[in-house]
Amino acid sequence: MKSARFLRMRREAIGFAIGSTFFFIGPLPWYADAVGAANANLTFFIGSIFFTTAATLQLLLAGRRPPWKSTTSGDALDWWAAAVQFVGTLLFNISTFRAWQASIDTPDAMGVGWSADAWGSVAFLVSSGFALGALRRAHELWDINARTPAAVWAGMAGSVAFGFSAVGAYVLPSTNALANLTWVNVGTSFGALCFFTAAVVTRPGVMQEEASAPTE
Repeated sequence: MKSARFLRMRREAIGFAIGSTFFFIGPLPWYADAVGAANANLTFFIGSIFFTTAATLQLLLAGRRPPWKSTTSGDALDWWAAAVQFVGTLLFNISTFRAWQASIDTPDAMGVGWSADAWGSVAFLVSSGFALGALRRAHELWDINARTPAAVWAGMAGSVAFGFSAVGAYVLPSTNALANLTWVNVGTSFGALCFFTAAVVTRPGVMQEEASAPTE
């Protein structure tokens, strides 16, 4: 029988994969044209809920705890990566909800579509930096496979892409238009694809060990 820890690790990856799918679909022009501005923004909000749920599970995994004096550097970096990522998902909850509300109130207004907000994107970049640090000290982690190279680098690529989306969403004072709409749409979709990849390539060792362990 699979342990609660095993199930939480599976749900974490599934949550990030589902949330990423919503963020990948949301900025596609044909999708927004088909469902309307309000439903397109609702797609982002639902995706952010899946992100936050998955981030919560990752932060509360058995074996993970706030850094203590006895905590190794690898475990401390791993915890901070999860904690900052959780904050980033909460910021996305707020920005996606506001964009959804705005698209309901004024669906034809300029700039009602959601784009990666600056603070949430910064949090994701900082989280990815901590994750890279934890990866370099993987031998100190509570699970040596908690941070796998493919997942960490895919997550970093997604964070950078969301950062480009946030920069593109800057409203130019002189024209009151977005700095670069292509960066907004491509950055969001590509970032979501990277986060989806990070989720599906995650293969924590505990999953493999418990799944293959003989029953008594």
